[in-house]
Amino acid sequence: MKFLNQIIAAVLLTIVIIFVINKSSDVIYRVEAPKIAFKIEEKEKNVSQNSGEKSAEGDTDIKALLAIGNLDHGKKIFNTCKSCHSIKKGGGNKIGPALWGVLGRSMASISDYKYSKALSEFGGEWNFETMNIFLIKPKNYIKGTKMSYAGLKNEKDRVSVILYLNQNTDKPINLP
Repeated sequence: MKFLNQIIAAVLLTIVIIFVINKSSDVIYRVEAPKIAFKIEEKEKNVSQNSGEKSAEGDTDIKALLAIGNLDHGKKIFNTCKSCHSIKKGGGNKIGPALWGVLGRSMASISDYKYSKALSEFGGEWNFETMNIFLIKPKNYIKGTKMSYAGLKNEKDRVSVILYLNQNTDKPINLP
């Protein structure tokens, strides 16, 4: 029993010593946050206009983006989505909701799926523009969504998936 007490005391002493060293080094070696040397706002604005995000006018040039998409490529890229979503007609929900007929329907509208509070309250309809912005980075578009996907940064991949989603429905939306 005495040996066990010595081991416990040694472990606790080690933890205390590490804690004291850590805190004292923070005080001794104070590091300030780096200062911004230059701004690249103008470049970012141009990139976002070219990537199909909202432009300065507030409109999305989705027509130009959809022109670079490809259904076969979209089907291939959608394979990464299949672990969380079904795309088949009558397919059930998985971790994420079933996506058959997603374009053209209201957001958070599948009754037997538990959406995040953020998405349920967001409102709106899934169309080409909203799906494009959402797929860039879901957590940036709808703060608090439970969709943990990092997003599709590549324009061709993103619009190809949107075209593929549009074909997996009884009523595809006409392209703009």
